[in-house]
Amino acid sequence: MCPVEPTKDGNVDGAKGEEEEEVSEWRSAAINGGSLRRVDLHGGKNGWASPPGSLFSLRSRNYFSRRQKAPSGGWLLRPAGVDWLRSPGRLDNVLGRSDNRVMGSLRRAQSLGRSMKAFLFAVNLQIPGRECHSAVFYFAAEEPIPPSSLLYRFVHGDDAFRNSRFKIVNRIVKGPWIVKAAVGNYAACLLGRALRCEYHRGENYLEIDVDIGSSAIANAVLHLALGYVTAVTIDMGFVVEAQEEEELPERLIGAVRVAQMEMSSASFVETRGSGAAAATTTAEVGKCVFRGLSSSKVTDHQSHRHDEMMVSASRSSASGDPEEDG
Repeated sequence: MCPVEPTKDGNVDGAKGEEEEEVSEWRSAAINGGSLRRVDLHGGKNGWASPPGSLFSLRSRNYFSRRQKAPSGGWLLRPAGVDWLRSPGRLDNVLGRSDNRVMGSLRRAQSLGRSMKAFLFAVNLQIPGRECHSAVFYFAAEEPIPPSSLLYRFVHGDDAFRNSRFKIVNRIVKGPWIVKAAVGNYAACLLGRALRCEYHRGENYLEIDVDIGSSAIANAVLHLALGYVTAVTIDMGFVVEAQEEEELPERLIGAVRVAQMEMSSASFVETRGSGAAAATTTAEVGKCVFRGLSSSKVTDHQSHRHDEMMVSASRSSASGDPEEDG
């Protein structure tokens, strides 16, 4: 969804599934309680999974001397669920809501004296439309983040620092050529520079709200991709970009695979102050989102031409500095 030039995919094939780990009770409830269900990494549909770090090529220890990248190690934070939400207006600071299920799961555990040091990290991709949507990806740490780490500096830093470092790495696992051309088969982007990001810092969490609508090109590219969403499987990795030698190698904060998602799987949530959240799944969700797309009301030939124009616009808006992409 970031309009950038794709970089070479140096990933390896045949990678294993989610890294083996012990999952706490509260995190298990959070993982399995979302509207977008957890599915098998390799064959799942209409759900999410956790791709291993080895599928993402990040800046290696000698990046600044040799410009080399290497498969990432394991995640810094563990998966804690995914929410696919729809609402009358934009959803901000979802972890700060009293009805947020992931934070609620953690609070219940802490009321029993468990996971008292746990920390939540969320990325909320906000998609504008007649009905707003949010894809919220949650990650967690059971122990405090080491003060000497780059992630600690990011969590405790100011917004200017965060904007200069917050990076997404996209990897199209499966999808039509038009999506690969628009999004990039393997591409990276500093989200804080390309889009408006709002950072919400709570006592035990950091949430990043990414406003896709703040960039006309990014918004157009994303809505193009949503037109093919049931045929697309995409890996997304979130990274604090290393910009100094001592910050290398880069590590994934966390990663998620979204597999052939159905628009209608979104749960309805009232905007803040409008009442309690309620879950629902209706086929009209997808219709509302696509109603705003020019390609949804034209012939197949016109739609194909419109898609090609979006790809061209995406490429023309790309940064000329290749280091912005990696």
